[in-house]
Amino acid sequence: MAGLEFFDANIPCLAACPVHTNAGLYVAAIADGDDELAYLTARLPNPFASVCGRVCAAPCEDACRRGKIDEPIAIRALKRFVTERHGVEAGPGSLTADIAAAPAVYRPQSVGIVGGGPAGLSAAHDLRRHGYRVSIYEATDRLGGMMLLGIPEYRLDRELVLREIEAILDMGVEVHLNSQLGRDITVAGLRAEHDAVFLAFGATLGRGLDIEGHEADGVLKAIEFLINVNRGFEVEVGDHVLVVGGGDVAMDVARTAVRADAYRVGAEPATSARGAMGDALDAARTAMRSGAREVTLMSLEARDEMPASPFEVEEAAKENIMFVNGRGPKRIIAEDGRVTGVETIGVVSLRDEQGRFSPVFDESDQRVIEADTVILAVGQAVDTAALGDDGPELSGRGTIEVADSLETSVPMVWAGGDAAHGPRTLIEAIADGRRVAQSIHEAFGGDPEHEQKGAMVQLRQFHRLDDIYDRVPRNDVPTISTDRRIGLAEVETGFTEEQARCEAQRCLRCFANITLDTSRCVLCALCSDVCPIDLIALVPSEEIDPDFVGGTALTLDETACIRCGLCVERCPTDALSMGVWSGVGVPVELGAKV
Repeated sequence: MAGLEFFDANIPCLAACPVHTNAGLYVAAIADGDDELAYLTARLPNPFASVCGRVCAAPCEDACRRGKIDEPIAIRALKRFVTERHGVEAGPGSLTADIAAAPAVYRPQSVGIVGGGPAGLSAAHDLRRHGYRVSIYEATDRLGGMMLLGIPEYRLDRELVLREIEAILDMGVEVHLNSQLGRDITVAGLRAEHDAVFLAFGATLGRGLDIEGHEADGVLKAIEFLINVNRGFEVEVGDHVLVVGGGDVAMDVARTAVRADAYRVGAEPATSARGAMGDALDAARTAMRSGAREVTLMSLEARDEMPASPFEVEEAAKENIMFVNGRGPKRIIAEDGRVTGVETIGVVSLRDEQGRFSPVFDESDQRVIEADTVILAVGQAVDTAALGDDGPELSGRGTIEVADSLETSVPMVWAGGDAAHGPRTLIEAIADGRRVAQSIHEAFGGDPEHEQKGAMVQLRQFHRLDDIYDRVPRNDVPTISTDRRIGLAEVETGFTEEQARCEAQRCLRCFANITLDTSRCVLCALCSDVCPIDLIALVPSEEIDPDFVGGTALTLDETACIRCGLCVERCPTDALSMGVWSGVGVPVELGAKV
């Protein structure tokens, strides 16, 4: 098994993706013009591929080997490009129904899922594919969780989310809305009703700061602010808003605050086509910008140390959101019970000698920032009280304690997403839902996930990068101009076909693996001679392993290989070959097309 796992671990983008999407394969397919293969590769492991094409945290890009040369491939934007052609947004051209189809086999067991967010819906998708009866219990009046209630609409079109959810429900999932754990349903009741239970509710409680003035009117918690705004409730923010925090949630809050009025006008999920947006933008350009007149974001971290995505920071700056870095709140100033500002204090350092978070402040460096509203984006918590006395054991972090399989201390009850780990990214929540579905399937006697049944599919031809491959810059993800960012218009517009093909051509194709048949190798070094970037070398074996003295080892630097195949072609004994492992990352039927 260790040998087989190497082929997937050797693909950095796949290894970094929580749902094991072989991003390199679908990027290469886009470069070759095979958008159908690209979509299937992106969608098979991810029931929310279209959503992730807009808002995924993209850990694959952080791991991308191209980033060691210049900048990583714009993988997330390329996913959006291909889902627009074959995903739920493609209408009659969608391939989604071919994947999210009714099960061919129906099983007698039923599963109750608490929480209709990305973790719960992903589990429902996979469990229905296995043939189980699935019921979702959602505390609010709509499915989607933080995809609808936490992610701002300028980042993620509501209609798109609804279409992806509808594709899952069409598989035959039963839904119970306004069913809140601890009020309408209990863990014990669900266990009596179903053969298995998945606790997938979110971290919907905002954290505050225990400082003077924290109870004043106008002091809000980030997650509560986002949920209320996205549900269309009126949230008066005034002219001056101060957001405290340096993460992506803080960015979402700050950028939502400048659009607060627009949310009040049209917060319900869209049901009409996007074509009317152009007229709305043209009309909005003639009016004053909606929302707060001035939004300031204050973080303990320096600008380049903020945990938020650099892209989100850059976009916030384009929207005239001001940054105050290296400062923290000391007390909230209020008059007649209403916030008027925040007394801030300078940061000397954030971490101790062991690297632990332990901020030190300069008491002499004090400054007041004027504010009508203060929004605290300093963390979220899980409502574990809703579990009641019959619920599973809790961890020291205030979440549900789970095993590696995500099983809880209660038999046949699993937990995942925020409920088990605290606030997670969208793609991590989706991965948890899929892991739980597989674990439940195995508990009912289904095949283990790790029985990899693939094979090495030999490449019939090699892709040669141009000589100037390392000088082709990354294509920036297109966005609408700053002066048109009025209301709820989606800021990112996506790649054109020309931009997508060009960006995809930058991929180094790490999904292709060079293998060596040691029984055929004669150590002639011709592969080393022909390698255009000197990645292959013959070295004394003791340099690799001190226990093997007197031999010779053939080494290849996988981190910089461009998979040109020249070494394979040059080998006189056919000891070298290149292929695609059709294991976790590449289904057999797709690998055969490469």
